[in-house]
Amino acid sequence: MDETELRAGEVLLQVRGVSKHYGGIRALDDVSMAIRANEIVGLVGANGAGKSTLVHILSGIVKPDKGEILVAGSPVVINGPLESRHLGIEVVYQNLALIDTLDAASNVHLGRETCRPKILDWLDDATMQSSAHELLMGLGLNINSKQIVRSLSGGQRQGVALARAVFFKARIAIFDEPTAALGVAETRATLRTILDFRSRGVGVLVVSHDLEDVFRITDRIIVMRVGRVVAERATKSTTQDEVLELITTAE
Repeated sequence: MDETELRAGEVLLQVRGVSKHYGGIRALDDVSMAIRANEIVGLVGANGAGKSTLVHILSGIVKPDKGEILVAGSPVVINGPLESRHLGIEVVYQNLALIDTLDAASNVHLGRETCRPKILDWLDDATMQSSAHELLMGLGLNINSKQIVRSLSGGQRQGVALARAVFFKARIAIFDEPTAALGVAETRATLRTILDFRSRGVGVLVVSHDLEDVFRITDRIIVMRVGRVVAERATKSTTQDEVLELITTAE
């Protein structure tokens, strides 16, 4: 087995027996899953299946009641979004978490701004503009790095969020409904960029209600229902009809 094949099998993230309850509501019940390098995993399920709670746990927003999370084989406790990011986990939320009044370059560097040498209080705007421009062009995104984010289209905003995940050198990228409310061309561009993450050796989790998109880009599909993982399928070995039935009827 060559180096590429070994890397493709590397487990980057494991969730083992994770549960979360809110009073009498079972949000997650003994959930286990894994994400490997160079693969895209689809996470699907109806509203209330537990997908968002799982993403919030991985991003450090919510703490599980029990179970463990392992990153690159080591158990971790994620005490907040910054810790999640330091572990190499980058979450691109449906609302994108962009600052509308800043330009694209500032949003790409948000949280990791570059300062001028020896003048730590002054941002190095020229360097940030240059690196953001190169990154956006390298991803095939036709976005002016100086453009204010509020003036961008939905697909362009999504592109800025994706570029930020690349800039932060995420090893595990989680996308929450990445094509929601996008047009056909913007959806196609977003899916191409997600595929580019896989080619970079990133382990990708895509949370989506759009089964067509899920089947276009994923290697595996995990189905959740009422807080539990009820099925896992290799994408090429299943159908949309089977997955839809699992979403609605699996116990």
